[in-house]
Amino acid sequence: MTEMTKNPEVHDDSVLNWARDLIESSPSHQTTAHEVVHAVNKNEVWRGRECLNLLAPEAPTSPIVRKLLSSEVGIRAAEGHIGPKQRWFAGTQYIDEIEALCMELLKKAFRSNYADHRLIASMLGNMTVYAALTDPGDPVMTLSQPVGGHSSNRNDGPAGIRGLKIHDVPMDPHELTVDLDAFAKIAREVQPRLVSLGASMTLFPFPLKEMKAIVSEWDGKLFFDGAHQLGLIAAGKFQDPLNEGASVITGSAGKTFSGPQSGIILWDDPSLTENITDTIFPALAATHQVNRVAALAVAAAEFIAFGQSYMDQVVTNAKSLGKALQSHGISVLGAHKGFTETHQVILDVKEFGGGYDVARRLAEANIITNKNLIPTDRPEDWDEPSGLRIGTTEITRLGMKEAEMDYIAALIADIVKNNTKSDNVKNKVLELRASFNELQYCFKE
Repeated sequence: MTEMTKNPEVHDDSVLNWARDLIESSPSHQTTAHEVVHAVNKNEVWRGRECLNLLAPEAPTSPIVRKLLSSEVGIRAAEGHIGPKQRWFAGTQYIDEIEALCMELLKKAFRSNYADHRLIASMLGNMTVYAALTDPGDPVMTLSQPVGGHSSNRNDGPAGIRGLKIHDVPMDPHELTVDLDAFAKIAREVQPRLVSLGASMTLFPFPLKEMKAIVSEWDGKLFFDGAHQLGLIAAGKFQDPLNEGASVITGSAGKTFSGPQSGIILWDDPSLTENITDTIFPALAATHQVNRVAALAVAAAEFIAFGQSYMDQVVTNAKSLGKALQSHGISVLGAHKGFTETHQVILDVKEFGGGYDVARRLAEANIITNKNLIPTDRPEDWDEPSGLRIGTTEITRLGMKEAEMDYIAALIADIVKNNTKSDNVKNKVLELRASFNELQYCFKE
């Protein structure tokens, strides 16, 4: 056994051992490279053409965006801010044009005074906020994971790395929004420097105006982590955090905004600009993938052109899917409130084996979802939670509407409730996908 295999790994040993064996048995490094390409192509066929992708964090990018991601500018470096005197390298005049267009398109899309495009992941956006707006040891309030919170705002993410004292934002587990009375009581005791509203399970708007009024008593600030809701915010389909009390928004361009995997950060207050931009560069971003920036700029232009009708259908589809699943006897969170106001539908599938087992069985039928903690779970139930999270962004961009939501709900129920053989459902999924292969709500090449 080699020294490498003796070292402890957090990853699945069986998969790593497969990779090591393949590398060692390959006749050449070129053959190994071909195996990488082969894996990419297999994923493109299966996930790209044969599956119903119902993952809430995913959205297909347009052909122009995909082309730009492989463009020549991706090998070019562009440290610094926009403008020749602020760059470390000469020869960046066209890169300045790309980045200026991206920044101004983001400002227009989100109706914000400031935007930054250089963060290659939304997690770095959260790190930026904690570094710019807090000091180590400061009290903050964030959402816990069983009620929808994300790890980036907890002890094992950027908030914890910053050394902050983290307290829970109290949530109403039935209404799935902040319990304002409990929040007011705890917040006045803790007096958090920052209240972070970052939810990976997000169904309904937060009471930002009321929360802002409370934290303003000690000059506290609200931070809206809109990783999942960015597209809905840009389209005016969810809530408008900057105008409702949030000092800053971060988010992922790769979810409802339907751009390349990227972090976006937005703010209005000029007094925050120096701290935020000094944290972004030189602390967290230097050469920041200009091909990605170009792709993000085009995605923003597409969203300005098509985002409102796109997100309108996304939410309509989510509501329809939630209603249809409930009619099949599967418990859907938020049913008494219309199921959802976002792209997400959250199921309680504990009686059918739990989120891990149900997601695995659905994947065998080419229906891709993810296990998810729900308010009745404990944090330690992470590996095998009770919930299942579904998103409608990708299937909406493929052109599916309410009639298809009814059909998809029936397919899910066949697996979850009726124990129909996965091959039978898979054949129906393949037939459905064959009818929806052209992306909508984007510029045609």
